Amino acid sequence: MSRHDTVRTAQGLVRGLRRDGTIAFMNIPYAAAPTGAARFAAPRPHAPWDGVRDATAPGPTAPQAERRLGSVDMTPYFGPGWVPGDDFLTVNVWTPEAAGERLPVMVFVHGGGFVAGSARAGVLDGAAFARDGVVLVTLNYRLGIAGFLDLPGAPANRGLLDVIAALRWVRENIAAFGGDPDRVTLSGQSAGATIVGAVLATPESEGLFRRAIVQSGSGLGAFTPEQAARVTRAAARALGVEPHAGAFAAVPDRRLVEVMPELSGLDLSTETHRDPLIGLSPFSVVLDRQPAAAVAAGRGADVELLVGTNTEEGNLYLAPFGSLSTSTAADVEAAAARSHPRPAHLVAAYRKARPHASHGELRAAIMGDALFGVGSRRLADAHAGSAAATYRYSFAWRSKALGGELGAAHAVELPFVFDVTGLPALHGPQALLGPDAPPPDLAARTHAAWVAFATTGDPGWDRYDTARRATMRIGGTWELLEDPDGDELRAWP
Repeated sequence: MSRHDTVRTAQGLVRGLRRDGTIAFMNIPYAAAPTGAARFAAPRPHAPWDGVRDATAPGPTAPQAERRLGSVDMTPYFGPGWVPGDDFLTVNVWTPEAAGERLPVMVFVHGGGFVAGSARAGVLDGAAFARDGVVLVTLNYRLGIAGFLDLPGAPANRGLLDVIAALRWVRENIAAFGGDPDRVTLSGQSAGATIVGAVLATPESEGLFRRAIVQSGSGLGAFTPEQAARVTRAAARALGVEPHAGAFAAVPDRRLVEVMPELSGLDLSTETHRDPLIGLSPFSVVLDRQPAAAVAAGRGADVELLVGTNTEEGNLYLAPFGSLSTSTAADVEAAAARSHPRPAHLVAAYRKARPHASHGELRAAIMGDALFGVGSRRLADAHAGSAAATYRYSFAWRSKALGGELGAAHAVELPFVFDVTGLPALHGPQALLGPDAPPPDLAARTHAAWVAFATTGDPGWDRYDTARRATMRIGGTWELLEDPDGDELRAWP
């Protein structure tokens, strides 16, 4: 059955672009433009349009400051930054030109520390998923102050509410693009993965997706209301306004973006909670209990879950700044102090488990586990008792970027998942995948596992439980490991 490049959605007709056996539809609104006071309100339905809306080119992105990570080129990951325009609450959809029955759907939530990124990122090209029989949807959501600042007079977690609105749009419209609304996989990476975990734990999302993938996120990544209030007070001081939605609604987007540097470095540790983002971002989802705790209590029990991390997540926050090779014992201790109530105990556990590691490698390992490793394991453990299956992976292929220091860092798996490792911008000594070609079959095999999970709920290896903790190690070779975390993650409270 041939698909048309013009599709009728609930809001009106859209015309996409045919290319290499797929049709891409760009910049389709799933909610009304968040302008003025609406920036701090829940997402609203988009008004219908007359005629055929052109969906052949990407559109605007959420307001955001330029985001760099030292000497590594992360443009394929973050995308073009802020592309101004009111109608940025949009989705991109890739679907095959020809297909029979309705296809599984994957909805992907981009990362960027809750302050950057967009569906225009080069690594998020969904053509390979469409080629292999999955309708792929990417989306923009509100970022930074508009998306996640916890403001009196405004609903919390507006960026997360945007994701739920996009899922409702998918539920209502995806059949017109050849997708099956009853076979939706919600997936995300980094901040996007933490949002996925939070959506999984949110009652309002029930019935909107059947499966979930959490790539380098955290089931322990939410701020408490007390922590969020510190960010709100700091933002109000920086802007010279009262800390409530009405006052912030009068501030233009550009000013909201300009004050972002003044919010970095806030101390969010309290008497009862540490900063789950260890100072790397002043924004996260804000919840009364962590997503892992909500899942342990039964949320998302009927949703099949794939959760994983990269083996050297923390390298991304040190190697591009030259800090991996110059870290000292004091740096290791400082990283532990930001992450753990008993820092000396934590350092001792990591030194025992990694006797030959440098100070930089120990520092990166502690940071990576504080940000992603511990929270991913807790989320997997919490879900493992559910009726629906749980699976876990560890991505271990090492990029030779930055003189070999980048390794299996945060975000390195994304080009393999989307099967876009051929993008020129990903290759070179300062690029994400480095100067050397990865193993020729790694992208195809990784991508195929994600396709299989979206299609059947099984990526192709043993289920995870809290007895064996079976985890697929993905690299030049694939190996199913039992309880691969070792003493490091067992040392965390």
